[in-house]
Amino acid sequence: MSETESTSVPRPKKPRGKAQLIKKCAACGGRCMAACPVDAIVLDEKGEAHIDMDKCIGCGKCMPACPVEALAKVYTPEEQAFLEKVGKREIPPEDAVPPVDESYRGVWVFVEQIDGAAAGVSWELMGAGAKLAADLETDLCAFILGYQVEHLAEEAFSYGAKKAYLIDDPVLRHYRTKPYLKGTYDLVRKYKPEIVLMGATGLGRDLAGAAATALRSGLTADCTGLTIDKANRLLEQTRPAFGGNIMATILTRAHRPQMASVRPHVLPKPEPVRGQKGILIREPLNLKEEDVGVKILEILRDGQDAGKVDIAGAEFLVSGGRGMVSAENFSLLKELADLLGGTVSASRAAVDAGWMPYERQVGQTGKTVRPKIYIACGISGAIQHLVGMQDSDLIIAINRDKDAPIFEVADLGIVGDVFQVVPALIAKIRELKTAPSRPAAYPEVSS
Repeated sequence: MSETESTSVPRPKKPRGKAQLIKKCAACGGRCMAACPVDAIVLDEKGEAHIDMDKCIGCGKCMPACPVEALAKVYTPEEQAFLEKVGKREIPPEDAVPPVDESYRGVWVFVEQIDGAAAGVSWELMGAGAKLAADLETDLCAFILGYQVEHLAEEAFSYGAKKAYLIDDPVLRHYRTKPYLKGTYDLVRKYKPEIVLMGATGLGRDLAGAAATALRSGLTADCTGLTIDKANRLLEQTRPAFGGNIMATILTRAHRPQMASVRPHVLPKPEPVRGQKGILIREPLNLKEEDVGVKILEILRDGQDAGKVDIAGAEFLVSGGRGMVSAENFSLLKELADLLGGTVSASRAAVDAGWMPYERQVGQTGKTVRPKIYIACGISGAIQHLVGMQDSDLIIAINRDKDAPIFEVADLGIVGDVFQVVPALIAKIRELKTAPSRPAAYPEVSS
């Protein structure tokens, strides 16, 4: 997730010079020698310092260590000539951040749509974008690409957008990279948003990567958190790194816009406020159908009858991990899920073992879920799994290891054997479902 820097001309290196004695050494005991990182300073029998100019790298660490200011930096004739040529103008260090274009302002959210229906992640991003825009004291805006999708602008206003940038064109009826990239590129270059947010869906991943490359900016994919460094107007983009073993916060210091994608169900979806109004700005696509190299001949959609389950939309999930031991034991979890009206999911370990299909996997490399209740059975709680379910409303963990990381995020924890606890839960739930309704504790008393 590093920024792409393009430089046609190599940056001149600032002369470093060498350290040299300009006064008699005070023989303080070798403070300068202790500060030197390359052992370029030695003491003679009198305790006075001597500098090996071949070893000195010009770091300057020895100079402030000298109590009598006997050390100074000197330059070769060639270095001195270079300094005189550039005058007194300071050459920035090689890792200095170039100045940012301050004309970029505003937080933009891409409203992803298929056949005029917006993806839920777009409205989730609207909620996060509103907080970012408030911290930056700027406008929250939506940008929409498609055909006959003007109604999405009104929907965007209900989620807090102050402006909606719309490109409505028949060429954009179905998603193809080239026309959507051109529309995005033209809008961003013309109106200069400070931050651009997209959903990390199949469509969003393709468009975000292409747009970031074309705009010569940075892109942080699959973020799990977005905040603002108010002092520097920087988007702090948090995501798992190094295989999910740490959470990294990434900054796009030099380039604009700052771009990030977020997976569905990672952020809470705000409640829309119907009737809110905003400014609709229309722009042309300026691209003809014959200029697009890819043609869509037919669209085949996966039907729900194919046996696939969308765990991301489930309100109750019973999830199994390595502790379930075998595929056959997941029937126990299915029995519990059926009683609760929920769905069975799994950790990556269970999926890798072949016990559950990939579409049931929860975690960094699977799906991010936000159910009302998440029951983790035999799941230790590696960070790759936690980032995919830690925002569930209620987390119940069942594990034999009392030190399992899953208990750190669980609201309720049961330390015990999953093959004893789950059958007990099933029996209790059935008992409650079949028990007659209880009479009121206090019958009505007429006055």
